[in-house]
Amino acid sequence: MMRRAVEADAGRVVAGRVAAAGFGAHTASGHFGAGGDAPYDVALRSGGGSLQLVEHDGPTGSPVEIGRFLAAADAADDSVVDRARGTVLDVGCGPGRMVRAAIVAGHLTLGLDVSAAAVDHATAQGLPVLRRSVFDPLPREGEWDTVLLIDGNIGIGGDPGALLERCATLLAPGGSILAELHEDGDRDRGFLARLVDAGGRTSSPFPWHEVGRRALLGYAGRAGLGVQERWVSSGRVFARLRR
Repeated sequence: MMRRAVEADAGRVVAGRVAAAGFGAHTASGHFGAGGDAPYDVALRSGGGSLQLVEHDGPTGSPVEIGRFLAAADAADDSVVDRARGTVLDVGCGPGRMVRAAIVAGHLTLGLDVSAAAVDHATAQGLPVLRRSVFDPLPREGEWDTVLLIDGNIGIGGDPGALLERCATLLAPGGSILAELHEDGDRDRGFLARLVDAGGRTSSPFPWHEVGRRALLGYAGRAGLGVQERWVSSGRVFARLRR
């Protein structure tokens, strides 16, 4: 109970500081798992469910851990937050668990997501989250110390090179991107994906890309970033990229 009260207070304080800095509202359309029957939004609004990320024309895929997205940060998430420095921008923050964890760790933090359901969930908890794409104009461009690309979000838009180049423009000098990678180090595959739930609800197709640690080197280099560190926590693979 005490921890929840501290987290709520931290969220309200940071939300006020974010608003004072000029972080306004924005509406975005089209996103991960959107369209069709919108199973991602359904799962968030219902508090969980079973989702699969599948190729658009494929019958099977990989599980989307919606329960983990809605839960508190776990040990692997904490390994990311422990490496964050200064201000934190969480790209594709979903319902806000990493935003909350970074705030509790003492960082001025802002989350971005284009899912209305995700943003509604986060803001209902008092977390500072904007409904905005990373490719939209953003507050404090060039001033963020840490940018997060967690839960496979290096795949946003299906073009990891363009995404890393954009994130690099958001960083302050010496800033870092903390990214989660595919567990297969050789993975470098873009495809049209869709989300499917256990009830048969299906999203519209969207571009996605999975990147392993070896493929990351090329994308990072072309974005003017160096890979400074790689680590594994609870079977999940992460990397720090730095300007």
